[in-house]
Amino acid sequence: MLTLDPEDSLDFLRTARMATYVFLISGPTLHLWFNFISKLFPKKDVVNTLKKMALGQAVYGPIMKSVFFSYNAGLQGETLPEIIARLKRDLVPAITSGLLYWPTCDLITFKFVPVHLQMSTTTWSLRSLKWMASPAASFQPLLPASAPG
Repeated sequence: MLTLDPEDSLDFLRTARMATYVFLISGPTLHLWFNFISKLFPKKDVVNTLKKMALGQAVYGPIMKSVFFSYNAGLQGETLPEIIARLKRDLVPAITSGLLYWPTCDLITFKFVPVHLQMSTTTWSLRSLKWMASPAASFQPLLPASAPG
């Protein structure tokens, strides 16, 4: 069960922005991306899996992170110069932190999951977008505050 700490509250506007992003942008583009990449590299051997991973990290990831930051900033009322400043400030750290996470997800997805199920296996990991978008959580492990270490 999901619960909030007493000092936290649910931000309905942020939730609506994220849900809209996933349903209108992320979902359709992931569907197209996985179909495209599977036609480009149809085999599931190690070499083709590594090619799919590299292409995803070099092309799809940076583009979609740019779209995500721009979309989110635009819906929060930021101007074009503010959005550009946000991209200059946040894009490289987001890509860098994503390199610690997404290649493992890509390896599992491209090597073991049939193409028609790949999008659904990726959506479970979209919570990392929240993690990467939160400055307070950057490069911190996802552990409860009371966890040792």
